[in-house]
Amino acid sequence: MKRIGVFICHCGVNIKDTVDVEALSEFFMSRDDIVHAEDYMFLCSDPGQKIIKKAIAEHKLDGVVVASCSPTLHESTFQNAIEEAGLNKFQMEVANIREQCSWVHNDKPAGTRKASLIIGASIEKLKLNESLEPTSAPLTRRAMVIGGGIAGIQTALDIADAGYEVVMVEKKPSIGGHMIQLSETFPTLDCSQCILTPKMVQLAKHPNITLHVNSEVKDISGFVGNFKVTVERKAQYVDPDLCNICSDCSTVCPVLVPSEYDEGLGWRRAIYIPFPQAIPASFTLDIDNCLGLSPIACGKCAEKCEANAINYDASPTTFEVEVGAVVVATGYDLYPVENIAEYGYGKYPDVVTSLQFERILSATGPTGGVVRRPSDGAEPKEVVFIQCCGSRDPEHHLSYCSKICCMYSLKHAKLYKHKVHDGQPYIFYIDIRAGGKRYEEFVQQAISEENVLYTRGKVARIFNEGDKMVVFGMDTLTGKKVEIRADMVVLAMAVVPSYGSDELAKTLKAGTDKHGFFNEAHPKLRPVESLQAGLFLAGACQSPKDIPDAVSQASGTAAKVMVLLSSDRILHSPIIATVDDDLCSGCGICIGTCPYGAREMDLLTRVALVNDILCEGCGACIAACPSGAAQQHNLTDDQIANMIRVIALGDE
Repeated sequence: MKRIGVFICHCGVNIKDTVDVEALSEFFMSRDDIVHAEDYMFLCSDPGQKIIKKAIAEHKLDGVVVASCSPTLHESTFQNAIEEAGLNKFQMEVANIREQCSWVHNDKPAGTRKASLIIGASIEKLKLNESLEPTSAPLTRRAMVIGGGIAGIQTALDIADAGYEVVMVEKKPSIGGHMIQLSETFPTLDCSQCILTPKMVQLAKHPNITLHVNSEVKDISGFVGNFKVTVERKAQYVDPDLCNICSDCSTVCPVLVPSEYDEGLGWRRAIYIPFPQAIPASFTLDIDNCLGLSPIACGKCAEKCEANAINYDASPTTFEVEVGAVVVATGYDLYPVENIAEYGYGKYPDVVTSLQFERILSATGPTGGVVRRPSDGAEPKEVVFIQCCGSRDPEHHLSYCSKICCMYSLKHAKLYKHKVHDGQPYIFYIDIRAGGKRYEEFVQQAISEENVLYTRGKVARIFNEGDKMVVFGMDTLTGKKVEIRADMVVLAMAVVPSYGSDELAKTLKAGTDKHGFFNEAHPKLRPVESLQAGLFLAGACQSPKDIPDAVSQASGTAAKVMVLLSSDRILHSPIIATVDDDLCSGCGICIGTCPYGAREMDLLTRVALVNDILCEGCGACIAACPSGAAQQHNLTDDQIANMIRVIALGDE
């Protein structure tokens, strides 16, 4: 029989207020199967860990139950402590009596009784625990970054600068993301192209970085440290190594389509370069808008290309990359403006989105940075900016705050005033959220010096009257109706996950929240990691972020990746599934059930085999096994049955 010690944490008042920890300590000390029991204010503290290690030595304990908070927070802390005392770290169980007990009870006797049952169940589990050792495997010292916006670029550069290889996969023809579309950035009003382009060039020329544009991840297999990622690259009809960016091909192209870079306000040809600073610096052929290649309907661009860079016979390619870590940096898109019909977008040409107005303000935009109305090219003298379009509206749209809208709407108003000195900007807002460094000063300066007029309230509707846009709203501070006859209306659309990221999440087997943003492992302690080992997050794929936050998180993500890649071998938890050869019937149900591809059938013995490194211990195969042959280390059927028995019997 194991010599078990029970240690109960007060957690300040988190547990002690609704659980009688002293009474529990006395109760377990009185049990015949418990050698030692005691309570302490903070067991996770250094003195608390010393108490556990001292008790292990004095009482010759070979099993420890720590009754405290969630094992997600401190299991590794206590495992390390008992290892230092000479015990195998898997001879320790955490009984969660905080989140699962004290925090959900006000009745102290009831909370104490429930805590006793939780600890008792953990003791029964511990009695049958095996002493295990982690498995290990070689490590591929290469990382993949999915997404070429500012977060992906920063992550890739940091990892590459540390000496590791990086493969970047970007689905668009150029890296740069939405940041390259911006005219200037708040609160310093830097030119976005001026600060981003050097990083783009640095990435393209970095010897440790391989860039794949027009490419998407289609499959992933393997495990942390040893992933095999399948990437599909669209047909490259223009060879970037041969293209000299002379523009002759685009000049003769007869097809005009709305420019994605200019958010539909400008035009491009079917063969085009996305924007002047594009990386790779090459033209690309838009096959969806080309007059046709099978058979060739035009061919003018190839005839004009003296560098022979255009190949109509190109085809998509698929290739596999082995990497040790994967970083998701897929960024964001804007909430579909069509969902807010009351604002008249699409019906009235002078109602534009925030990103469209950004392009109007930009020197590389469709108007060369001169503010003009889309309808007639006239200079707008009154512009209304409407915040929270789709954000913070749980009844009709999205419940969350998009974080960046308050600041970029104000930036737009300031830049508008710089270009139209006698113009008047109005901003409808719910409240102003300016939480970054120098953000509040940015707000106050705009109000006092730029004469930006704020109206606290939401816009009810917008309609056209002559050459004006009539904006109806309510000022919630005065309780009065507001009517503004504006020349333009700018909608600050909500930030949503990048389109297509839901399919990527399924491919990567990564968790997302109800809005589609990738879930982090822990919002405070592991904000750049996902629950899928080896998969990391950077930028707005996790939640709405401004540029400083995206860059900061990207560097933090890179640091985590570098820690992983710096190891000689990858260690894997031994809490995995096993197969009893005598009970296995060879039905193969577990093989199809395993989401990690960790099982295969031995064709000679007709017994299922487990790849220890691939198995993540999720238990799906165990639940599916009809013969009971599948079991999990330290979570066997016998252990679970004993835990249930303790809880079911209660005080009997």
